[in-house]
Amino acid sequence: MDILLAAVNAKYIHTNLAVYSLKAYCQEFSQRISLREYTINQEKDQILKDIYHRAPRVLCFSCYIWNISYVKELIRDIHKILPDTVIWTGGPEVSYDAENFLREMPEVFGVMLGEGEETFRNLVKYYVNSGLEDGRALSTVPGICFRDKESLVNTGFPEVLDMDWLVFPYEDLSLFAHKILYYESSRGCPFSCSYCLSSVDKKLRFKSLELVKKELGIFLEHKVPQVKFVDRTFNCRESHALEIWQYIKEHDNGVTNFHFEIGADLLTQKEIELIRTMRPGLIQLEIGVQSTNKKTLREIRRYAPFEKIAANVLAVNEGGNIHQHLDLIAGLPWEDYESFRKSFNEVYALSPNQLQLGFLKVLKGSYMHEKAQDYGCLYKDREPYEVLGTRWLSYQDIIRLKSVEEMTEIYYNSGQFSHTIQAAVQEFPEPFSFYEALGKFYEEKGYDTLSHSRIRRYEILLEFLETAGISCLEFYRQLMVYDLYARENMKTRPSWAPERKAYKDKIQAFYEREKEGPRYLSGYREYSSRQMEKMTHLEIFSWNVAEGKKEEGIYPVLFDYQKRSPLTWDAAAFLVEL
Repeated sequence: MDILLAAVNAKYIHTNLAVYSLKAYCQEFSQRISLREYTINQEKDQILKDIYHRAPRVLCFSCYIWNISYVKELIRDIHKILPDTVIWTGGPEVSYDAENFLREMPEVFGVMLGEGEETFRNLVKYYVNSGLEDGRALSTVPGICFRDKESLVNTGFPEVLDMDWLVFPYEDLSLFAHKILYYESSRGCPFSCSYCLSSVDKKLRFKSLELVKKELGIFLEHKVPQVKFVDRTFNCRESHALEIWQYIKEHDNGVTNFHFEIGADLLTQKEIELIRTMRPGLIQLEIGVQSTNKKTLREIRRYAPFEKIAANVLAVNEGGNIHQHLDLIAGLPWEDYESFRKSFNEVYALSPNQLQLGFLKVLKGSYMHEKAQDYGCLYKDREPYEVLGTRWLSYQDIIRLKSVEEMTEIYYNSGQFSHTIQAAVQEFPEPFSFYEALGKFYEEKGYDTLSHSRIRRYEILLEFLETAGISCLEFYRQLMVYDLYARENMKTRPSWAPERKAYKDKIQAFYEREKEGPRYLSGYREYSSRQMEKMTHLEIFSWNVAEGKKEEGIYPVLFDYQKRSPLTWDAAAFLVEL
């Protein structure tokens, strides 16, 4: 074997677009190049053994913020067992600090800078044709930093590629079953957000629409479950976004989901109208709000007015068919604890499907990295270089926000508590206060250091509401039962669920009537009434939890698990007559 491209992914379901794109671009040398994907959850010995048996002449690692320490350890050990293998690295975690990286890692011969297709092809050609580390020959290759005896040679970042020169990276889609695939229709970013490496390269360019459609057609033909566009701001050119979205809508196979990172403030009325006509679950949108503090947004060079973002997010929400994921970043300049509370509440009010509370990463090469001292920004020396404090936010504040983040992730983003949380939040002055108080309760009880089952999370939430002096606890107990059965046809009822024995005969009679003449349950014709009862669930509530109202009475709710929301995965639920 000559050259091995190695990727170390965060999870098994991920794929590494970069290494597939590099290999595809070097078609004339495809027989000399192999590719292996690993994960950071694997034992290092497994990876070492695999690479050792392959014994590549040249080994290239793709380096990112989530894998760099793991990759460094691998490289040090690989160099010991394969001392003659030439090791190269590439990717955003080494591109912007190549000289220091090579000084720290004497086992590495060179670093590829920036986007690597043409650079990698030149290196492959060099090793195939010559094979010696000739500094004079290598110095003619743009886009590399390498060792030449005792010195380092940096040939500078390469010229960017025409997107149409790229080769479709996934040769055999059968190899990617049950994995998320990544795709790009543009590179670069028109914006200059100070925390982001995409702001370093302003050379925005697009792949031709005919080529994009041809390649998307391959995903659709093979019914790939999910394709994530890695375009930094997919809709920065309206005509480009509209035509791709229209193609996806017209060729929808009923299975494939497409994920886009967009600027919500850039959405036009045409785009919103088109989006709202799509099949629920066909696309999902990730929107970086980051902050609603105007002074913060100006300082980080982000000029997206929150009022415009909010209006467009709500307009998309009205269609009821699009999963929206909104992001906030804690630790930005001029944002203190109370300012972040305001940002959180304003974004929460938009009712996103997920609200991601992230923490600033001070990335090498970014403008934020240059300004860190001015901002009094303390951050971790090792990846992910996460903020520890700023002039406006102390480490104590960071700890408190971490607790809010965890509670939001568990109780909001999981979608497992949606009806309960919707009601519980209203018992507090504002949403942030609810998650803040819940996080503090976890810490006081020592629950934050333990692993909990889903049922236990419900029990802790009930305990918290009781401790907080919330009235009508039976209403919340029943809301939790509703949330549990909305997700799963539970075989074992939770301890706080009300008894159903008194309704046993009426429930059986209901299913017998449904078998004779379906009123609520379609698609069960071949099943008996007993089978229908096992496949669905009929719960009798004494509070109107289906509508989230504190009204007492008899409220039978039928959960049909054959019909689920593609956005929440909740079963279809109906108030029925017994």
